[in-house]
Amino acid sequence: MAWYDEAVFYHIYPLGMADAPKENAYGDPVHRINSLIPWIQHIKDIGCNAIYIGPLFESVGHGYETTDYKKLDSRLGDNEDLKNYVAKCHEAGIRVIFDGVFNHTGRDFFAFQDIKEKREGSQYRDWYCNVNFGGNNEYNDGFSYDNWGGYNLLVKLNQRNPAVKDYICDVIRFWVSEFDVDGIRLDAADVLDFDFMKALRGVANEVKPDFWLMGEVIHGDYSRWVNEGTLHSVTNYQLHKALYSGHNDHNYFEIAHTVKRLYEMGGSNPNGFRLYNFVDNHDVERIYTKLANKAHYTPVHVLLYTLPGIPSVYYGSEFGIEGRKEKFSDASLRPALSYEDYKDALENNAYTKLTAALGKTRQHSKALCYGNYKELLLMNRQYAFSRTFDNECAVVTVNNDESDYTMTLPVTGGYAEYMGALSGQRVSVVNGNICVNVKANSGDIWLPVTDGAPSAKEPDEKPVLTAIADAAQTPSAPVYAASVSEDSAACETVSIEPAEASQLSDSDAFQKGKIAGLQEAILAIMEKKGNVTQQMRNDVLNNIHHDSLINWVKSFH
Repeated sequence: MAWYDEAVFYHIYPLGMADAPKENAYGDPVHRINSLIPWIQHIKDIGCNAIYIGPLFESVGHGYETTDYKKLDSRLGDNEDLKNYVAKCHEAGIRVIFDGVFNHTGRDFFAFQDIKEKREGSQYRDWYCNVNFGGNNEYNDGFSYDNWGGYNLLVKLNQRNPAVKDYICDVIRFWVSEFDVDGIRLDAADVLDFDFMKALRGVANEVKPDFWLMGEVIHGDYSRWVNEGTLHSVTNYQLHKALYSGHNDHNYFEIAHTVKRLYEMGGSNPNGFRLYNFVDNHDVERIYTKLANKAHYTPVHVLLYTLPGIPSVYYGSEFGIEGRKEKFSDASLRPALSYEDYKDALENNAYTKLTAALGKTRQHSKALCYGNYKELLLMNRQYAFSRTFDNECAVVTVNNDESDYTMTLPVTGGYAEYMGALSGQRVSVVNGNICVNVKANSGDIWLPVTDGAPSAKEPDEKPVLTAIADAAQTPSAPVYAASVSEDSAACETVSIEPAEASQLSDSDAFQKGKIAGLQEAILAIMEKKGNVTQQMRNDVLNNIHHDSLINWVKSFH
C-alpha cells in the first residue's frame, strides 16, 4: 500500500489560478505562487491529500513550451518559492506531483537554440526528431522538424537518443533533490516512447520510496502503460466521458459497462490498476457546464469518489463554477481565483460541502480505496455497486431520475446497521439486505455501523444533499428514513421529520391504496412478460414512492 493508493487529488493549473500573464517576458521573478499557499488549508479541509500542479517551469506562454526544466517560471516566482510551497504542503500532510512535459520543448530551450545557431554543427541536432536542414517552417529557421499536435512551437524530443534520456532522468533527480516532489504527471504520455518511460520508471524507483508516475493517455488499452515496467497510473478519459454523458443521456449502462471494461482490463484487481479518475481538468470543459441537469453534480461526484481508481478535483470545480472550451483558447478553463472570494465556501457553498463530505468519507473507508467492485443493480436511471475490503462492505447508490427510488441490496460482513455517509440516514440489515431510499438526482454511500458508530465519520451537517438540490434549483421529493421490516423485505417508514410531514396527503390511507394498486399493476404486467422471481417481487413491493412507480409503469410501453 502506497500513499497514492489512498490519495484524493486537487489539480491546479498555476499560471491560471495565480493570474499570471499569458506571455512570459523573462523578467525578474514575480512571486505569484505564494498566492496559492492560503489554498493549502482549503484543499485539506475538502478532504484532498495530494496536489497535482503544473506546468511550473520556465516557458513561453501556456507552460507546455518549456524553456528551462530547472527553473520555476518567472511569472510564478523563483525556485525558493517552489521549495517553500512544496514544504508547506508536506507540513499539511499533502503530497505534491509536478507536470513533466518531456515529449517536447519550446523553441527557446537551449538545445533548440544551439541548433538554430550552429545548424549541422550543433551537438544537439539529434536531440529532436527528424531535423531536416533542407526544409523550412513558418519561423523561417531554414530547417524543419517534428512537432507535437501540428504546432511547431512544440518541438518533439528524440526520446531514443541516450543523451536526451539521460538529461530528462537527471531533471527528475533534480526535482526530487531541489523541491522534494512526490511524483510526476507525464504530459502526452500516449505518444512517449515506451523504452523512455521504462527509464523514467527506473529513476522513479531510485529517487524516493513510492515515487508516483502518472501519464496523460486519452484512448487505448490502458494496461499498455500501467504495469510494473512503465507507469503506475494514467488519466481515465474513458470514465470521464461516461460520467457526464451517462447522466446527460440518463444511461447508467454506459457508465457501468465502461467500469466493467476497465476493471477487466486491470485483471479485475482494484489493487493493481488504479486509474486517475476525473470529471474535468485544464483541457476539457467544467463538469458543471457539461451537465444538462445541474442537479446531476451530486451523483456524478458520488461516482467519482467511489468507483475503482484515484479521484481528482480540478481547482474551482468544488465551487460549481462554469468553464466552456473556446475555439482558439483554453483561458476560460484556467481562470484566476482569489482565495478571499472563496474562503467561506465550506460554510456557504453546497457544492463545496458535498466535495468535503465525499473526500472525508473516502479517507475513512478502506473499502473505497482498496475494495473489490461488484455491480448490484443497474437500470438506465439507477445504479448500485459494492466495494468490499477485508470485513468492510461499502454500498454506493445513485439515481439520475426526477423521482426517488428504493433499492433492496445485499451486504456482507455481518453488521446489523448501515448509515448513509451523505444523508445520515440509518437502515437495518435484514436477511443480508439493506433497503434504502435514494433521493432524486442524488446518491449516497452506505457504510457499516460499528460499535455504535459508522465506519466512516458521520457528516457534521445532515442536509448536504438537500443543499445541493437547492443550489441546482432542482427540488427533489421528500425522503423518508426507511428500514427493513422484520417480517418481510418491504420498506417501512420509521420516521418523518416535521417539515416532511407537511408534504403528506391528508389521507394517508388513500395514498397507501394508490401505492398498493400501482405495485399490483406492475407485478401483473411483469407476470405477463415472463417468470417473476422473488427478488423481482421484492423490488416492486419495496418501492413505495408514487412517481417512481408511475415511471416504472411507463417503462413497459
